[in-house]
Amino acid sequence: MESPPSILTVNELLASLAAMGGFVAGSVVMLAIRWQANSEARATAVRPAETLPSGVASVLAVLPSSAVVLDREDRVLRASSAARAFGLVRGDSLMAAELLALARKVRRDGEIRESEIETAGREFGQETTTFAVRVAPLGAHGQVLVLAEDQTERQRVEAVRRDFVANVSHELKTPVGALSLLAETVQGAADEPDAVKRFAGRMQHEASRLTYLVQDLITLSRIQGGEPIPAPGPVRIDEAVHDAIDRCNTKASAKDITLAAGGAEDLVAWGDDELLVTALRNLIDNAIAYSPERTRVVVSARVTRGAIEVSVSDQGIGIPESAQERIFERFFRVDPARSRATGGTGLGLAIVKHVAVAHGGEVSVWSKEGSGSTFTLRLPAFEDGQAVDASSTTNPLEAAK
Repeated sequence: MESPPSILTVNELLASLAAMGGFVAGSVVMLAIRWQANSEARATAVRPAETLPSGVASVLAVLPSSAVVLDREDRVLRASSAARAFGLVRGDSLMAAELLALARKVRRDGEIRESEIETAGREFGQETTTFAVRVAPLGAHGQVLVLAEDQTERQRVEAVRRDFVANVSHELKTPVGALSLLAETVQGAADEPDAVKRFAGRMQHEASRLTYLVQDLITLSRIQGGEPIPAPGPVRIDEAVHDAIDRCNTKASAKDITLAAGGAEDLVAWGDDELLVTALRNLIDNAIAYSPERTRVVVSARVTRGAIEVSVSDQGIGIPESAQERIFERFFRVDPARSRATGGTGLGLAIVKHVAVAHGGEVSVWSKEGSGSTFTLRLPAFEDGQAVDASSTTNPLEAAK
């Protein structure tokens, strides 16, 4: 028979197992401690300041401009919705290379930098966007604050203002200079009655041109502020159309152009009588100026979609599609040489647009080169002592028919 294992051998085995278990447990604990320490070290090394300085997040939330905070690795820690909407930020990356370059310079030397950049449109054919940018260090952990303010609309308005001042100066200088020169000529030709008569007629023409320009500027100044009409009232469209046609008959007769009125009768709009006549006169004048001789200009009215529409159609040269969005700008001319030859001020369609807006309406254009143009003035109707909402699909004037 075999003898049982000795007590000493069993004890030794148990001791060995206990020692081995303790070693494994200790190793696991040490590995866990080391892993945690390494994790904290990596977090400290790579992301030293994920938390923004106190109060910065609240300030960024109310800034109107695009705001971006970058960490030391150029990753985006915080970006405003405007920055993402403009495409400056995508995910956690700043997409504008110029801004990244500025941010790195600021991080390196700590100096605040300002610049102006342009970014391409997010879609093909979309216009570029211009930003005024300011980049500054934020805190002591390599963070950088980028502020970008959209300047596109401001630059457009500034360009329009410069063009307006330049055009007004030019338009005023031309007739004033001509009057001065003609006055000197008349003075020198005092003994020549025929010459005096000819030059006096030319002076009258230039004086009329200057008068029209001043009147248009006054009218435009009166209505372009977007203020409501002081004393609106019912305006009979038939009378307004005939009044505008009467004021344009002389110009039309000079080119043997027929002016005709048609469409629905007895329509009543809500607004200012003189302003509406002025708008219609400008549309008819414009149609006459750009129509060949012995053609027709038709003014028609109708009720549609809860509003009154007055259209002026011609058989003229038409407007290029590329210029149709700008024709209502002050002094914009599709063909400057031809426009000045017609004697226009370049303010007529701008006045029409502002008159329409002042009445709570709108003006639109359809045109095709070589086939003529149709300008449509849309106005609120007037019924039972009040204006009819132009957005309404049912018009009492139509329902009464």
